[in-house]
Amino acid sequence: MKWLFALGVVGLMLTEAANVYFIMPMPGSQRMRSIDVAYAIYTWRWPLRIMFGALCAAGAASVWRLDGWRRWMVPASVVAVSAVAYVVNVQMSADHMFRQPTVLRLEPASRNRVALNRLVVGVNVNGDARAYPLQFIGYHHQVRDRVGGRNVLVSYCTVCRTGRVFAPTAAGHDETFRLVGMDHFNAMLEDRTTGSWWRQANGEAITGALKGTFLPELWHLQVTLDQWLALYPHSLIMQGDSTFATEYAKDYAFERGTSRKQLTGTDTASWHDKSWVVGLTVNQRSKAYDWNRLRRERVVNDEVGGTPVVVVLGRDGVSYFAFRRPDSATRFVLRGDSLVGGERAFALTGEGASGRLVPVIASQEFWHSWRTFQPRTQQY
Repeated sequence: MKWLFALGVVGLMLTEAANVYFIMPMPGSQRMRSIDVAYAIYTWRWPLRIMFGALCAAGAASVWRLDGWRRWMVPASVVAVSAVAYVVNVQMSADHMFRQPTVLRLEPASRNRVALNRLVVGVNVNGDARAYPLQFIGYHHQVRDRVGGRNVLVSYCTVCRTGRVFAPTAAGHDETFRLVGMDHFNAMLEDRTTGSWWRQANGEAITGALKGTFLPELWHLQVTLDQWLALYPHSLIMQGDSTFATEYAKDYAFERGTSRKQLTGTDTASWHDKSWVVGLTVNQRSKAYDWNRLRRERVVNDEVGGTPVVVVLGRDGVSYFAFRRPDSATRFVLRGDSLVGGERAFALTGEGASGRLVPVIASQEFWHSWRTFQPRTQQY
């Protein structure tokens, strides 16, 4: 019976530890293909807790009857298991470490308090433009809003350096999500209805009842707030929630790539794990553009999936854009804030006097993230 108690204690502690190990950045955990194992443990956590708890109860009386200090193993084990459970389920819980804003406040430019040189993820739906600064959404990981009469989910993963915007529609209905952890260094969200886990980098449900389905991705830009307001002067801008004032990034180290932190720092060389790329997916074909080369060339006329495209770095050196070219023969150059191809000129919104360039969703990411989730990607 004493062995039952020991087995129950070890089982409880391993169950709690496994719940966090596979879905948080622990040594080796993010390089395994272990998401289904992690989900199974999470799904069965209460039956496992009950089973191992019953073993503890069955053997506790036997241990308590032992002489001397050994009997105190019972209360000591209870304290140890409780401490592990608290650390894992409270202090190390992803949605406890990175909480949602208590209020989502957006202001026009006239009342904005965000510095104009901060990076934002910008969204424009049906003429309703809004900007979400990285310094805020990098902490919250996801922000839910309604833009142009449509529900949107604005997400950001600092470990992958990727901002994505989705319509939060799963299995035909509107859904709410919570941050549950990460897989291969990318943030995972859990939907409330089915408990499926979704990958932030591409909106795919990677395990659970909805595995293999995708959230619809919406067009967005990652640019400076100054650039965004030049394109959309009537935009609203997300302001920080005072509840999390101490959590928000005060400096520009992450945004400018000067941070050297293990998880979120940048490698300034090209094509290393923590190097920056801009990734495009067109006609189910993907291609990555090295940030260092993009900074040199400023405008790249290329093809992805047989479709002519142009990738552009703005004059500020940090805002980037991507469009479909009208045809392979048309090659663009950047003149001021206009893309000029032949005799036609287009604003960086894609609008021109003689038509409109179709925008392409482009994502700035760490190279390790893009190549992991786009394994067949080409490199420019």
